[in-house]
Amino acid sequence: MNFTKPVRRILTAEDLDKWIDSPTYTAILEFVVNLQQSVTGLTNDNADIYVSDSVNKILNILDEINATIDRNPVVVDKNISRFGKIEFRDFYDEVSQTSSQLLIPLLGEAQAAEIEVSTYFNECWGNRTRIDYGSGHELNLICFLLCLRTLNIVTDADYSALVLRVFTKYITIMRRLQKIYWLEPAGSHGVWGLDDYHFLPFLFGSSQLSTHPHMKPKSIHNEDVVDLYYKKYMYFECIHFINNIKTLPKNQEQKLSIRWHSPMLDDISAAKSWTKIKEGMIKMYKAEVLGKLPIIQHVMFGSLIPCPEGVTEAHTDEDDNSDCGHIHNVINPWGDCCGIKIPSAIAASESLRINENQQKVHYKPVPFD
Repeated sequence: MNFTKPVRRILTAEDLDKWIDSPTYTAILEFVVNLQQSVTGLTNDNADIYVSDSVNKILNILDEINATIDRNPVVVDKNISRFGKIEFRDFYDEVSQTSSQLLIPLLGEAQAAEIEVSTYFNECWGNRTRIDYGSGHELNLICFLLCLRTLNIVTDADYSALVLRVFTKYITIMRRLQKIYWLEPAGSHGVWGLDDYHFLPFLFGSSQLSTHPHMKPKSIHNEDVVDLYYKKYMYFECIHFINNIKTLPKNQEQKLSIRWHSPMLDDISAAKSWTKIKEGMIKMYKAEVLGKLPIIQHVMFGSLIPCPEGVTEAHTDEDDNSDCGHIHNVINPWGDCCGIKIPSAIAASESLRINENQQKVHYKPVPFD
């Protein structure tokens, strides 16, 4: 197999149609579904899941990424901004410069594939220029893991560990990145989305809960239940994180309800069972991530993740003058990419904490018309 640096190819609505009908789309979707199925009824701390040598190597790589954050601290500036911290670019550059060295031991005899595997790995941490993160970057982690599966570096037997060990550690690191560097949400729909940053923890987390004997979806409204179980279940971790970020300043007694700041999650909690939510998450992922041009136009294709036949010629970031790497031929009112610049709720929360002696204005997500 001839390995080449992956490039963007999906640029138009016609390309998107070909993408949705392609074997590559099917392979990614099936991989996500299989990962979801592998954690049915399991908690994050299940001790009896199989953890292979390859999975341990991935975990060690993630430890190195976590240490990279410590080597690139934010310089505290009196002029607080609601938008991303530029030190994120130092973190991103170090990851890009060292990822090849980190990945080659994992790849072993397949180290010739490093040019492709490292591209997806580097992109799963966010966008260097815009200092943002969204479900498209999260999708790059799936592409990275799918490359490893295609190369037989991981196998079907690793799927549970890929979610409960690798993915959960990835989310933990992303939470640090979001909080330390104030990453902007790329693709946030304001209150009309699941989460400012992530989709997959809800998709995997609903599968974890789908066989629970008594836990109901409406349990997300019970703060005590969330506090008790957020370390065991990804879905509750997301709720716990959102509740702690989208809150009022401490000097205001009013407690914000998830019904106010996350009505989409509130609506979903009315489902009769976690199984219904589990099935619905796959349908939603197909529609809101794999079927959305503003996200898929950032997907890169090489030999491991082949491009659908008949789409636009290869495109590189140098082909246009944008700061995001795609052609601006789509009117996109949602702000998924190159739309409305949405300040991070994390940045708002942290700026309130830092500016204790300044006027405190809580950031309220505004729904789009």
